[in-house]
Amino acid sequence: MTVTTRTDGTQLAGETLDPQDWDEVRALGHRMLDDMIDYVADIRDRPVWQPMSQATRRRFRSELPRAPTDLAEVYRDFNELVVPHATGNVHPGFMGWVHGGGTVVGMLAEMLAAGLNANLGGRDHAPIEIERQVVDWTRQLFGFPQGASGIFVTGTSMANLMAVIVARRAALGHSVRSEGIGESGRRLRAYTSKAAHGCIAKAMDVCGLGSDALRCVAVDAAHRIDVTELRAAIARDREAGLHPFLVVASAGTVDIGAIDDLAAVADLCRREGLWFHVDGAFGALAMLSPELAPKLAGIERADSIALDFHKWGQVPYDAGFLLVRDGERHRDAFASPAAYLRRETRGLAAGTQWPCDLGPDLSRGFRALKTWFTLRTFGGDALGAVIAHTCELARDLEARVLAEPELELLAPVNLNIVCFRYRADDADAINAEIVADIHESGIAAPSTTVLDGRLAIRAAIVNHRTQDTDIARLIAAVLSFGRQRAAGLTPLIEIEAPPLAL
Repeated sequence: MTVTTRTDGTQLAGETLDPQDWDEVRALGHRMLDDMIDYVADIRDRPVWQPMSQATRRRFRSELPRAPTDLAEVYRDFNELVVPHATGNVHPGFMGWVHGGGTVVGMLAEMLAAGLNANLGGRDHAPIEIERQVVDWTRQLFGFPQGASGIFVTGTSMANLMAVIVARRAALGHSVRSEGIGESGRRLRAYTSKAAHGCIAKAMDVCGLGSDALRCVAVDAAHRIDVTELRAAIARDREAGLHPFLVVASAGTVDIGAIDDLAAVADLCRREGLWFHVDGAFGALAMLSPELAPKLAGIERADSIALDFHKWGQVPYDAGFLLVRDGERHRDAFASPAAYLRRETRGLAAGTQWPCDLGPDLSRGFRALKTWFTLRTFGGDALGAVIAHTCELARDLEARVLAEPELELLAPVNLNIVCFRYRADDADAINAEIVADIHESGIAAPSTTVLDGRLAIRAAIVNHRTQDTDIARLIAAVLSFGRQRAAGLTPLIEIEAPPLAL
């Protein structure tokens, strides 16, 4: 960076932020890349996670920097403060929530995307074609027609919100975009299961319909939406003069990975004239596995699907995606012509369909590139095999739980999520302590959930690096900490995550 110094000693940036010494920056950049590759390659030598000390936290509390800092010093701070305290989902022992592990291929693609600094809101350039190609591949994967549309977003929470907006526009017509929902909109009703992700209710809230307009339908013994009760709920609302318009089915529920009977829901939506949306945050990509794809029968009949490539697809965060069967309806919900976004027949402003016509964002990063690199480099078959393997590991974990008298299984294992707990008096409190102990030990990182009023240890196996040895370590840790906690003991935990090589 070019810097000039005033007579009073203060500094000003020059006309450019490019480095004065390109070779120096190149050398440091190569070191950063080598360090991050080593970080991933040697990830098993690190704890999954470690808490930050108060001294470390204080290092993040400072005034806005006004003067420049040498890039090497900034990198040292990243190395010392950030790396040892990362989320940990790169690690094969990370089994909390539903986080993908990422790949070095995706990391490199992210670097390339940052170098291009492309805005994928629109215009005529190759990054737009990359996104269009991934959209078409996704369309093919789910058997959608040629007229389908798709767009990258931050994650499935945003994709679900956008799907509700498209369905709302389809139900209320064009006037909803200028006049608001009006009285007819206030009488719209949507349906999902009690096991659905909370972002569905938030989507109803954010798009102006209100969370009370969402009916949360009971689930059956397999934690799938009860289609008979769904049908009855729709009938009751129609009799009350309300207007059903949307059903959100789950392909992999957040708690246990249950898949709703998508074919039955599709049949019902077809008969009732309702928009059929599938929240497939992680489960939708089971379509890549010939072994698992039959579990998603009926998803090809959805009006829209939300999913995350950054979960089972192993693309680095973030890479959410919305696929809509009827591209015209998708565009009708978001396109907003403006003079400054005029489409030309020639030049950079050429092109008739820009991604900004399919969502709320005009400024959009090049998320598609890391997904394109991942799909091109590994291929769908290898990714599908990884997905199937995580489900095999879940069955292994299930078997280990069932074989241990001190443990109990709390839910059926549908895909890659296992919910269990340590048997003890005051089991909820003890299992909460066990999970925190495991986190702080750096051995693994499961999460928790509550099933039928009981706190469960929830292991979601998503990372392609996870193997049976990691499952064994998790079980051993649960038993060890469980026995100590049940005996009234507080485990002694001491770990230290090193910075990158200095």
